[in-house]
Amino acid sequence: MTLSNKTLRAAVVATVALVCVTGFAPATITPALADTGVAVVVNKTAITNTDLARRIAFLKLRHETGDVAKKARQELIDEQLKRQEIARVGMSVSTMDVDQAFGRFAASNKLSTQQMGQILDKAGVGVEHFKAYIAVQMSWPRLVNARYASRSKMSNQDMVTRLLENKQKPVTTEYTLKQVIFVVPVAKRATLTAKRKAEAEASRAKFPGCDQAMDFAKNYLDVSIRDLGRVMKPELPDDWKPLIEGANGTTTGTRVTERGIEYLAICNQKQVSDDLAAEAVFKAEDIGKEDKSKGDPNSEKYLTELRSKAQIINR
Repeated sequence: MTLSNKTLRAAVVATVALVCVTGFAPATITPALADTGVAVVVNKTAITNTDLARRIAFLKLRHETGDVAKKARQELIDEQLKRQEIARVGMSVSTMDVDQAFGRFAASNKLSTQQMGQILDKAGVGVEHFKAYIAVQMSWPRLVNARYASRSKMSNQDMVTRLLENKQKPVTTEYTLKQVIFVVPVAKRATLTAKRKAEAEASRAKFPGCDQAMDFAKNYLDVSIRDLGRVMKPELPDDWKPLIEGANGTTTGTRVTERGIEYLAICNQKQVSDDLAAEAVFKAEDIGKEDKSKGDPNSEKYLTELRSKAQIINR
């Protein structure tokens, strides 16, 4: 289930009012529930009773009705399957991405992150539980898109129909990109991130161009280069799109990711108007027109596949 900002905002506002007026915490975890006993095991990873109690509180905060305990259990199982697959493929958003999303959400509710944390704690959800939820919500769509994008090629008939409707082929920008990664080991993120970010920022002015990228990387410790090839503007990942479009020169600004500090080198960019460009534009338009309330069928298909292969033990 995807949680909309609007839905949770209403729930948070209601909780704020309740806490402020009465001092009552509507779903605070009691000692009886807050034990570390195992509720479910998903592929050898435990979901504890504490996790379950927090998710029940979260569902109540979202005004879910019915058997919330059953819903909470299923939601946590699905979330764990997604988290494991995200980790396997290596497509998780970074801790900084999650923290920034949490900050934006708090600000959208006219709260500081500290105030938002207090509300979540009083409601029995907790900040870390909420952030773990955010991380999966942000990472999973990227994984689904990466898996199914190449399988959703338009048929020739659809392409011809769209071209006739538009009367001419659309024009878009094609980028040739390389990814520069200043690696930060997970165990050293707290101590090394700021230093590596400064190194990455300083290196941008010295980047010699894509042809010499590999030699450039040899001048630094633990820097890797990935060739991303050609990417159409409508296919740019949401995280990178504003940085690429706003780039001043041959490199983008830096981002903190699960791998470390990254930026993109723009090797070339040009306007294109061919069949591939047309398909990219048309697919982007179709995605924009989709009814988000119905969910992504590819997401459900992917999740069903993960469920069929999983070992799930309810305690």
